[in-house]
Amino acid sequence: MQQNTVLIAMPENARQVSSSQEASFPAAVSLASVSRHFDAVKAVDQVDLTVHEGEFFGMLGPSGSGKTTCLRLVAGFEQPTAGHIAIFGEQVDGIPPYRRSVNTVFQDYALFPHMNVVDNVAYGLMIRGVGKKERRRQAEETLELVRLSEFVDREPGQLSGGQRQRVALARALINRPKVLLLDEPLGALDLKLREQMQVELKSLQRELGITFVFVTHDQSEALSMSDRVAVFNQGRVVQVGTPVDIYERPETRFVADFVGSSNILEPAFCERIGAPSGLWSLRPEKIRLAPEGLSDEAGTIDVTGEVRHVQYQGATRRCVLAVKDTELALAMPAVGVEPVVGRTAHVRWRLDDMHGMKQV
Repeated sequence: MQQNTVLIAMPENARQVSSSQEASFPAAVSLASVSRHFDAVKAVDQVDLTVHEGEFFGMLGPSGSGKTTCLRLVAGFEQPTAGHIAIFGEQVDGIPPYRRSVNTVFQDYALFPHMNVVDNVAYGLMIRGVGKKERRRQAEETLELVRLSEFVDREPGQLSGGQRQRVALARALINRPKVLLLDEPLGALDLKLREQMQVELKSLQRELGITFVFVTHDQSEALSMSDRVAVFNQGRVVQVGTPVDIYERPETRFVADFVGSSNILEPAFCERIGAPSGLWSLRPEKIRLAPEGLSDEAGTIDVTGEVRHVQYQGATRRCVLAVKDTELALAMPAVGVEPVVGRTAHVRWRLDDMHGMKQV
């Protein structure tokens, strides 16, 4: 059984869009049966996707899953082999990037090293023929929005990674795009700065009301920032839903394994422990240590196994328990009783915490 070590805290203030509510949100971006092939490689394969107006939409997947190619198709840097793309109802197949109502922020920032901050931000306005005084005014307003007013005359080489990221963001926002595309925008930042920028990006998106579509391979980043997430694998979208949907209710083994850490309970194992038959996902934090003996609590499963591994992770401990030739991962608070490697431990979980998945 594959076990990852990523434990993810779910956002409390994420906008939740249920399937029954989706029709009330206009489509900012629509992909209909979109494919992009490079010779025999199907980088994007029959993708159907709708991003709603004003939504912070995440595209999540491993390297080579098709998420970045999909973003480039929306931006106009690639053209679909098949299917159609629309932005606010206008079909954009064949329309070049500069004529689409989108702007893109890249991971490498793509700033001009010989220009200062304000000129970098105003560059798009200069290309459009906006006068020097007006474009500086707009650039300074946009830099104030991303809290960089005091850095207008500095060059990119004099800025930190987070500051350069804000400059790139301001340059993309100054043209007031209807949709902002972000290609792994935080990937080059260290952990603490990345977490800070996640909060700032989400706050900025809410303030502006612009549709944000961003690509990431970082599961915690996708879940903490997105209103909805599309999970990609092998060129296809395998699940779309709110962060809670994706984490708590994975539809396939791939989603359960890729997003966070999960125990995959196979049908044969379920039969041996007296659980309902089927393929189930069980998150490590749902399993708890329990006293020896059967529980009188209805709707629970009790098992006993040998402690194989205990790993201290700061606020939590990760424990691996061998139960009937299957390993179960537990995530428990670091305070309290610590399981001892080589000894027997008794654990319990609720049937309601098991989520059934497709057996594909």
